[in-house]
Amino acid sequence: MATFELEIVTPGKTLYSGTVEHVGAPGIDGGFGVLSRHQQMVAALGIGSLRFREEGGEERLAAISGGFAEVLGDRMTVLAETAELAEDIDGDRAVTARDRAKERLISRRDPDIDTARAVAALERAFNRLRIVD
Repeated sequence: MATFELEIVTPGKTLYSGTVEHVGAPGIDGGFGVLSRHQQMVAALGIGSLRFREEGGEERLAAISGGFAEVLGDRMTVLAETAELAEDIDGDRAVTARDRAKERLISRRDPDIDTARAVAALERAFNRLRIVD
């Protein structure tokens, strides 16, 4: 199968750089797939799992939350707000984050609670837990 280069970058680091056969990404308007020689594009990303198959067939997963994907020629760059490879996700930490976000939402009558941030934190935690399982 034809391949292309994938780079997953966060504000803090390059999470992944390698040759892949396929990428499935969570666009804000629905998921989309990219193969070699894909049409050039830029897409906004939502919270979800980024699936990719490395050259040779190994499937990999990353939890991402927001950002953009750019496809140019035989290269795809994912600029993610946050991203973690599945094997690097700490399940206990994700459970703690989920529980903390739930508690914030339960006590949202407190004027100091930013509901939108708590909802986003809850979505990120659920996404990380889905990927770990």
